[in-house]
Amino acid sequence: MKIFDFVQNEIILSERNKLPKSPGVYIFRGSKKEVLYVGKATNLRSRVSQYFTGRDSRGERIRIMVEKSQSLAYIPTETVLEAVILEANGIKKYQPKYNVELRDDKSFSFIVVTREEFPRFVFVRERDLMKYNLSGNRILSKEKEISPFSRVYGPYTSKKQAELVMKVLRKIFPFHSLSGHSEKGCLHFQIGLCPGPYEGIISRKAYLSHIRNIEYVLKGQKKRLLVTLEREMNILSKNGKYEEALKKRDEIFAITHIRDVAFLTKESGLFSQKEDEFSSKERFRLEAYDISHISGEHPVASLVVFEGTTPKKDSYKKFHIKSVEGVDDFSMMREVLARRVRHEEWIRPDAIVLDGGIGHLHMAEELWKVLGEDIPLLSVAKGPTRKKVDIYPSEIFPPNKKIIEKRLLEIIREEAHRFAITFHRKTRSRALLTKKK
Repeated sequence: MKIFDFVQNEIILSERNKLPKSPGVYIFRGSKKEVLYVGKATNLRSRVSQYFTGRDSRGERIRIMVEKSQSLAYIPTETVLEAVILEANGIKKYQPKYNVELRDDKSFSFIVVTREEFPRFVFVRERDLMKYNLSGNRILSKEKEISPFSRVYGPYTSKKQAELVMKVLRKIFPFHSLSGHSEKGCLHFQIGLCPGPYEGIISRKAYLSHIRNIEYVLKGQKKRLLVTLEREMNILSKNGKYEEALKKRDEIFAITHIRDVAFLTKESGLFSQKEDEFSSKERFRLEAYDISHISGEHPVASLVVFEGTTPKKDSYKKFHIKSVEGVDDFSMMREVLARRVRHEEWIRPDAIVLDGGIGHLHMAEELWKVLGEDIPLLSVAKGPTRKKVDIYPSEIFPPNKKIIEKRLLEIIREEAHRFAITFHRKTRSRALLTKKK
């Protein structure tokens, strides 16, 4: 990881347009090379420029900090996630005056590893850690009191930021999160974000490797993690454990292609101000879902994709329902949505359309809260007269922009229904043929 320097405030001002537009961390230094402030950016050039154009809104202290700064270092990163982690590690290392003072009476948040047979990651405020002795990332016991925590990472400028970091990493390396030693009633276990250590589904050794891998990232050691995973993959492959080797390959791919959507605010541009007009954003991307079964038998689901008014059939997906028995469309749809969210490699849609009523919307909104997801949701169902669709948007949408081109939604809904029915018929036919044999 390279560090680049601009020296003297005047040079920083004149050279700022040479900064890359990549994510990264920037460090303001004073006349004695002391670190005054550490910040992160999704776009280094844009963010640093704000300090010199009066567009930074954080007040007098920041203005004074910029006046005192004599040099600027910046470290480009491949992802915003790495920038967030690098910022946290930089604040911990340097304790910059203006980072600390800007918190006032607020407290930083830390990601902490619990001291358990199957460790968890929890979020702890700075004031709650002060009673323990810290040594680097280690949390030491205080006198005769044994700390419930073993290691600590941060500080992060907000709990929300720490939660977003773990949301991304947990999709790659699942871990147990409940305080209880059971997976009973755990939604995270049902949707694959918990590997089920208390159900005996994963060994303690394999589970601890998940924790170790996450900690590599939190330490800013992504390259070391990739080397470790590649070595493990090669060993598994040589020993003929090809399925386990493929899992390691998938982990390498996920780490190498981390997507930063969780850290970016994005307006969908999906809505029009006037009813029955297409959005001015011509190529917005919609995903639509439907469930198909007969009395709960052979349940399947469909995912269809539209960009603007064009179906993208190469992006269509099929799902066999795995965790739901009987007639329970809500649970089936919840399973499918949870499985979809885990696929970071799939292109993120501007909105998701569900074939169902207000109940489906409420179910999906609750799931989004659990998963920390924010993709806008729409539930579409036939109205009482069956001649038009009723549209139920989630609260993510601005209240003055909830009117959508209804005909397009009707087309998308029908396409999802068609695709689901076709897949269900094929699934049912195969099952009957297998039964006859």
